[in-house]
Amino acid sequence: MSVLLLVRVSRCRPEVDIVVAPCQGFQSAEVTLGEYVNHFLPVITFAISEAELSTLDVNELQEIKEKFSLPVFFFKVPNLGAELISPQNAENEKSSLYRQLLDLGYLSTNHCSCGAPSSDAKAQSMLVEQSDKIRLLSTFSRQVLQQRLVDAATVLNLVHCRCLDIFINQAFDMQRDLQITPKRLEYTRKKENELYESLMLIANRKQEEMKDMIIETLNNMKEELLEDAANMEFKDIIVPENGEPISSRDVKCCIKQIQELIISRLNQAVANKLINSVDYLRESFVGTLERCLKSLEKSQQDVTVHITSNYLKQILNAAYNVEITFHSGSTVSRMLWEQIKQIIQRITWVSPPAITTEWKRKVAQDAIESLSASRLAKSICSQFRTRLYISHDAFAASLRQLEAGHSGRLEKTEDLWLKVRKDHAPRLARLSLESRSLQDVLLHGKPKLGRELGRGQYGVVYLCNAWGGHFPCALKSVVPPDEKHWNDLALEFHYMRSLPKHERLVDLHGSVIDYGYGGGSSIAVLLIMEQLHRDLYTGLKAELTLEIRLQIALDVVEGIRFLHSQGLVHRDIKLKNVLLDKNSRAKITDLGFCKPEAMMSGSIVGTPIHMAPELFTGKYDNSVDVYAFGILFWYICSGQVKLPEAFERCASKDHLWNNVRRGVRPERLRIFDEECWQLMEACWDGDPSQRPLLGIVQPTLQNIMDRLCGSNSAPLNKGLDDST
Repeated sequence: MSVLLLVRVSRCRPEVDIVVAPCQGFQSAEVTLGEYVNHFLPVITFAISEAELSTLDVNELQEIKEKFSLPVFFFKVPNLGAELISPQNAENEKSSLYRQLLDLGYLSTNHCSCGAPSSDAKAQSMLVEQSDKIRLLSTFSRQVLQQRLVDAATVLNLVHCRCLDIFINQAFDMQRDLQITPKRLEYTRKKENELYESLMLIANRKQEEMKDMIIETLNNMKEELLEDAANMEFKDIIVPENGEPISSRDVKCCIKQIQELIISRLNQAVANKLINSVDYLRESFVGTLERCLKSLEKSQQDVTVHITSNYLKQILNAAYNVEITFHSGSTVSRMLWEQIKQIIQRITWVSPPAITTEWKRKVAQDAIESLSASRLAKSICSQFRTRLYISHDAFAASLRQLEAGHSGRLEKTEDLWLKVRKDHAPRLARLSLESRSLQDVLLHGKPKLGRELGRGQYGVVYLCNAWGGHFPCALKSVVPPDEKHWNDLALEFHYMRSLPKHERLVDLHGSVIDYGYGGGSSIAVLLIMEQLHRDLYTGLKAELTLEIRLQIALDVVEGIRFLHSQGLVHRDIKLKNVLLDKNSRAKITDLGFCKPEAMMSGSIVGTPIHMAPELFTGKYDNSVDVYAFGILFWYICSGQVKLPEAFERCASKDHLWNNVRRGVRPERLRIFDEECWQLMEACWDGDPSQRPLLGIVQPTLQNIMDRLCGSNSAPLNKGLDDST
């Protein structure tokens, strides 16, 4: 017999319904369970009166497991006349009922012989064969309900994280669109103008070459043309074989067909040579332009602009695929037709001539000799220039229309990008923090605060002996003072938790929201992280050796490079945010200002002496971390925590920032190695584009370490440490 404890949750109070399944012959327990499982949180108990499960019981339990996969509280009912409390089995003795449930998959090997799950197990089925252990039903019910809460919190957190990742990816796409589209438009305009000017230059300079080319072509083709004309068979004209004359009308048709033969052959030869002179331009310019136009077309939603973009491509084909025009023969045809009309006017006869081979050759020769190569070349170049100008003007007009359409779209994109960064993503991040914290507190409980390890501007760090299977831990307690700090903290948690584990980053174990922090009404977020030995500030005060300091510098660069590879910018690299383990290996911590580039709003954040000058402009990228490392490296090489004199002389933070913008940097100390000093100067260069990539900094540091900390490193280390 199975009994369902159905928990009904309402806003006012939870309610419990007890449902007893009918007899097996009337309706199975799995059918009864199916009627309620979608609307309630079921806690299933299965009472067994015999020493073993019957075949019907086994079948019923198999169906329940296959359809619902829910834990079950199995209770052995004492037989009538038996003692109220049945004697326990021996410690290692397992009942046949236990073995049956083990075979069915309800119990597992981490259950004790009595059928109760181990203390660290999740909500699992439980077997109770002694009457006095019926009280375990309460524990079982709590486990089932808690596991349901954990599952719900897990699913909810997955949804929050997935949606947040989508928003962040969309922010990347929008940022790229805002950066790339204006550059594509400018590139398209520039390249088309270069192409236009190059083609116009060809048109202006090619006239004399074209004249020589036409003369050469005619001379080379003359005999072939005369022979083809002499052997020509006329269409739709009957030429008497006995040499009798034909009508004047037929003579004109014959002359016209000879003309068309010369035109088509000459046109093909001239066009091919002209095309060769501009082919390299079409290949180098038009392909790039068309790819650029396609990308602009894809990012534009307005159908009318799609038509404009298609028109731009048609203009390109009309203007630059010149073989289409020249192959058609229109340009040369018009010129030759004028020449042929003059030939016809010069031909005089008393009576219509006989159409003989000699006559056809004579007509073709007169036509060829009367052609003016200079006039043909001039006309071709003139029409070429006219066509180019018209196409270029139409292209520019269409590009302006396309640019106007993108301008409106980009304004909307920028507004949406701002909403994603300022509103949508932070709100989702906070929901993600809350759902994950609920999941963590349900699974591992609230952490216990130990002694204080340190404190910063926004939080206190405590020792936490153990939590969630990790020990010891460091617990960062933060009480966000306003909505902005809540959002920043939530995003920090999301980025830290989303990152793959890396040995150069402090590992985040989990989070818990304490709604009664300090025994009051404050709400604090407790971030549980791995505990390290000390920070770099404390380490430098303890006079670390040069070799250890250079290894720390390498560790920091490795950690920053990993963050950058994940699309993140730390924005607050400093002594206090570099933690050291017992072996003095470094890990980066505190991602409070860490964000993807696409999510950065241009706000001024960081620690003043480590802040790059471009931070004050609101437009910066991940090179600000390279600048901050340069300042950090100054401390590492100096082996001290004392401020550089250039910064110590500043009366205020604003004074310091103004000096940094004007190019003031830490002074060179006499103990600095030349290569170390050059690396510092390169990293804190005022021009972000001139700062070295971290992929270059890392091997440079390794070479410095190999050189300074080789077999003769002991005296050098001693000298440096003594001087500091």
